Parts: sequence; C-alpha cells; structure tokens
Amino acid sequence: MTPPNSTPRPRTRIPQARPHPRTRAVRLGPRSVTALALVSVTGVVAFTWPFLAPPTSQTAAHSKDAPWLFAALLVLLVAVVAAAIAESGMDSKAVAMMGVLAATGAALRPIGAGTAGIEPMFFLMVLSGRVLGPGFGFALGSTTMFASALLTGGVGPWMPFQMMAMGWFTMGAGLLPGRNLRGRAEVRLLALYGFLAAFAYGTATNLAGWPFMGALASNIAFDPAAPAPENLARFVAYCLATSLGWDLGRALCTVVLTFLLGPAVLRGLRRATRRAAFETAVTFEAR
Repeated sequence: MTPPNSTPRPRTRIPQARPHPRTRAVRLGPRSVTALALVSVTGVVAFTWPFLAPPTSQTAAHSKDAPWLFAALLVLLVAVVAAAIAESGMDSKAVAMMGVLAATGAALRPIGAGTAGIEPMFFLMVLSGRVLGPGFGFALGSTTMFASALLTGGVGPWMPFQMMAMGWFTMGAGLLPGRNLRGRAEVRLLALYGFLAAFAYGTATNLAGWPFMGALASNIAFDPAAPAPENLARFVAYCLATSLGWDLGRALCTVVLTFLLGPAVLRGLRRATRRAAFETAVTFEAR
C-alpha cells in the first residue's frame, strides 16, 4: 500500500540495447553483384567440366589442355570481379584492412605446412568474411590465396582454382544468416560453416588436379572417353583415397581455432571495423 501524503515514484524504463548495425567494408552494387554472379557460374563450369563435356566433344579430347585454359580464364575473371568490387566503393581504409588480413592469412598458411590438413588461415577467412561481408570476403579470399601461393612457391595451374574456391569460401561466411547473432551461438554457427566449407573447398580443388592424373591411377583417374556417371564414381574414389584425411584435418583445425580464438578475433575485427567507419564519407574542412 502507498502511505498517505506520499507521491508515487515514477517507474524508470531501462532502454534495451540495440544491436549494432552490420558494417560492410564493401557495399556491392548491381554491377559488382552481376559480375560476381557471372564469374561464379563460369567458375562452376571450369571446376565441373569433366562431368559436363560429352566424351565426343573437343573439350574432352583436349583434357590435358583444358585445365590450363580454364586456369587462365579464372585469373582474368577474378581480376574483373576485383575491379568491379573496387569500383563499387572500396576506399583506402578497406584496401588497407584487406592488405593486413591477406598478409596475416598468407603468413598463417605455411604454419604446419599443410601437414594433416593443419591450415590456420581458414578460420581467419571465416571470421573475416562474417564481419566484413561477402564482397570484401570474395576479394580477401582470392587475394590471400594468391599471396600465400607466392609465399610458399605454390604457383601452378591449380592456383587460379584455389583462388576462386577460397573466394567462395570466404564469401559464404559473409552470407550466413543471423545478422544480429552474437556470443556462443554465432561461434557455433561459424564453426559449423567452417567444418562443412572445408570439405567443400577440398572437393572443389580436387577437381582442378584430377584431370591431370591421366593413366597414373587407372581406377580413379579421369577418363575422357567415359560417361559422366562413371567419371563421378572415379572422382569420389579419388577424393576418398587422396584427400579425405587432409580435408578432415582442415575442418577440425578450423573448428578448434574458431572455438578457441573466434570470440576474441571477432571482437577485434568488429572494433577495427567501427573505428574505420567504412560507410562514413571522408570530408575535408577548410581552415
């Protein structure tokens, strides 16, 4: 009961904290989205041509030359996408952050030298794509793989395929749902994505080297004269025999590092993104 001659105190309403808006280092415009979609479709064809080309086609007849042609094409396409993304609003602050993250990722790749799939750079790509968005993620993934290839001497016809696959890998993290998801739930989501995407990356890059095998392993090598179902069975056997252990190691390494270092790295990336203020236009005042 309220005592007599007393004024009831007004209730204080505690405002609820609003989630921080998700800042994009690169805002994708219609032109860059179109370029990215067309390049991705072409990339899918470049990866899967052994299953799409009929045995009697010229592509199948030149199975030793086709990977080189697709590799050269992918280099040009990645450059086109990078130019389109840069034109859509990648300023000097975004370029500087991409340089730092790409250098860090390239330096992380030689750690473990890929032994048993231990490649720490993958967890950094997942977190960077999540915070900075799909456009920045695609450019970052392909740039990091290019830099790491130069650093480790891994330059060859497989490199453009790795650049495209890593671009997709990092872009996919930026497309994950749950814009306002934070804390353990977000870390679990990123760990699950990293686990599945690590296998997808390994499978995609296997497609780049598989046609080069020739007659080295007749039971699992690409056969230009065989129909698509038979080649698909050969490819599955090839993945199980050569890369399953590596892909599993890469997936587990990504999950472990995401749980251990993910919260701290996410906070650091978001703090750097807020301070960079990518979406704030730079103005100059006369004194």
